[in-house]
Amino acid sequence: MIDYREMMGTTGTALDGAGVVIMVVGAVLSTTRFLFRRQGELDRSYQVYRQDLGRAILLGLEFLIAGDIIRTVVVAPTMENVAVLGLIVLIRTFLSMALQLEIEGRWPWQPAPRVTVHPPAHTDTNPDD
Repeated sequence: MIDYREMMGTTGTALDGAGVVIMVVGAVLSTTRFLFRRQGELDRSYQVYRQDLGRAILLGLEFLIAGDIIRTVVVAPTMENVAVLGLIVLIRTFLSMALQLEIEGRWPWQPAPRVTVHPPAHTDTNPDD
């Protein structure tokens, strides 16, 4: 029978694998979208490419952090491992925040800019008047 620590170690490793797969698939899909854009859209396509790639990296980092937390806290909870985990989480959190700033143009704690939509002006084009 599989013991709890071994199962959590496998779970952490699976989350790490999922994080890497997410980043690789996201990079491939982002690059494919970038390469097959129409010529008229090239002025904005690099920005969209960076945003798509950044989103894939952000999501992959979240999975990697979760895997590290599970393996460190459950499998090997020594003070040295917890300190290393803290450093890893600090670095990855900084990377995540920097990527979010790149993607959205604002820090995660800043509110999203409000977008107001103005209805189109009413023009009376009725020829019967």
